[in-house]
Amino acid sequence: MHPVPVSPPPAAPSSLRIRKRVWTDTARILSTVCNPFITALALFVILAGARANSTADFLILLLNSAFFTSIAPMLFIFYLYATDRISDLDMSIRKERERVFIAFVILYGLGAVDLWLIHAPAIMTASMAGYAGSALIVQWITRYWKISTHALGITAPLVVLTVLFGERPLPFYALIPLVGWSRIYLRAHTLLQVCAGTLLAIVNTLIFFRVFHVV
Repeated sequence: MHPVPVSPPPAAPSSLRIRKRVWTDTARILSTVCNPFITALALFVILAGARANSTADFLILLLNSAFFTSIAPMLFIFYLYATDRISDLDMSIRKERERVFIAFVILYGLGAVDLWLIHAPAIMTASMAGYAGSALIVQWITRYWKISTHALGITAPLVVLTVLFGERPLPFYALIPLVGWSRIYLRAHTLLQVCAGTLLAIVNTLIFFRVFHVV
């Protein structure tokens, strides 16, 4: 008689392993999706939609605001990167940021004037002026320190939307610590630089809203 074959014992279940790069990839995705130019674009899409009286009015408000806050600045950054005037698209080197933010101040300032001239809703003009004020302050701070524009860029729109919609945007405030974590994890900023960007966004937005009688 042939011996009955004995099946090998089942292999012990392997422990769950997480790729070492998963957190780095997650941080990079958060930083990319919540880029200040993208969050500014999203903000003005919402503001234009909330305040426009017609489709034509929506398109006029959106194009006039998006050009100065997102389209022109992004094209300018891509031009500088393509011509090797900055080291990377995040402008990681502090001295590079100082020069670039001068252009941002001009663009945002022109955007505020443009919205005022076309009689845009006060909340849109105030938001654009707030971006100009923030860029000016960041340009000055950058001479000595590298404040987090990602933290500023995610916080300011949420403050604006809270003024507009009340408590409804509150769940999205979870993005602030998430974006802050991503910048710290990628070693782009320190905790203090992230907190400073967040605080600047809150204070600056509320000041400009008071100046333009939005609040």
